Amino acid sequence: MTNKREHVRQELLADPRLVEAIVDAVHEQVPAYTALDGSRFPEVRAIAAWATDRLLDHWAADGAIGPADLRRFRGIAAARAADGRPLQAVLRAYRVAAAVLADEVAARAPQLSAEDAFALAQLLLTAMDTISEEMTTAYAATSERLSGDRDRSLQLLLDDLIAGRHASPAALGARAARLGVQLPERYSLLVAEPADATALDGASSDISLTTSTALLAALDGGGARGTALATTHGSRAVLLAPAVAADSVPEILRRHAWRGCVISGESLDRVAVAHRLAAGALDTAPPHAHHPERVLTDADAHVLALLAGHPAVSPDQIGRIVLGPLVDGAQRHLLEALTAYIDTGSANAAARALHLHPQSVRYRLRRVRDITSRDPRDPWQRLTLDIARTIVLGGRAG
Repeated sequence: MTNKREHVRQELLADPRLVEAIVDAVHEQVPAYTALDGSRFPEVRAIAAWATDRLLDHWAADGAIGPADLRRFRGIAAARAADGRPLQAVLRAYRVAAAVLADEVAARAPQLSAEDAFALAQLLLTAMDTISEEMTTAYAATSERLSGDRDRSLQLLLDDLIAGRHASPAALGARAARLGVQLPERYSLLVAEPADATALDGASSDISLTTSTALLAALDGGGARGTALATTHGSRAVLLAPAVAADSVPEILRRHAWRGCVISGESLDRVAVAHRLAAGALDTAPPHAHHPERVLTDADAHVLALLAGHPAVSPDQIGRIVLGPLVDGAQRHLLEALTAYIDTGSANAAARALHLHPQSVRYRLRRVRDITSRDPRDPWQRLTLDIARTIVLGGRAG
């Protein structure tokens, strides 16, 4: 060890800008990292900090990467294989990081000798060679293991989507292709649970896994699993299927005595958002919100999130999600009929308020039901319609 190297090591590790410079460079120069979900960057930052600390420590002490370091790098490679990030991108990220580290050390050149610079260059070259070999082996082994256990791999794919652990759309597509599935661009995410919670006593995971498989088979046309995925979260089944499958969900859940929430309005890169919405809806929906002939939808989920104080979209967007075309000026007469019905409590009273025949009001209310898929006579659906029309009309008044 030289005192100068140790001084530079301590100086660099004490400066938080070093890790930020590495993360910024990787984010800018490696496309797979540019497309990463923001939730992944704390992990990238933590790995950068650890690797920087280890390399600088070995440099200052004239050491080399040891077995403990290699175990960590192999674990990182296995995790990247599981979440579908391309190995080439991972190794390029390490090369970019090494270049930044070398530049930062070079900026302190007056404190160092040619011997110190040579030692750093030799360490980085040797480390990159060793790391590449170890990580390639671990990545390949993990990929082979996951491909050999296809059902488990498909479940892990959905688990990673739910957790927001995905790289670029291309990497996600490549991972799905390796498993023989094609993820739908327009999808429905269903989160479901037994209507009777006591049915889970003693064996919640087994019951959930078994039922999720049955639900998946029903949604995916006999279980072909061409585009649908299933996993479990506690006592709940989580299924991702093409958007068209949403129409069959109510009957399937009724047949299994389950209830659920299906989200169809989010893009594939926002599966994590869709899952939070659906799970939150099941957590907070009152009993009368569940109906045997329907499931909770995007609109219900957004209203429940609003009532809980953490909406995923703005209130005016919630108004449009619930009411749909009713917010258009051409449908003003339908929104007026709905408003009068909610305010007065009956079609006859609404007719008097609007100076219309009761049959005209009932016809307009049927049109409201057809357009929004919400029956104003149902207590929960009436509440969601009431909240939405209050938001919309309040915005107009403002």
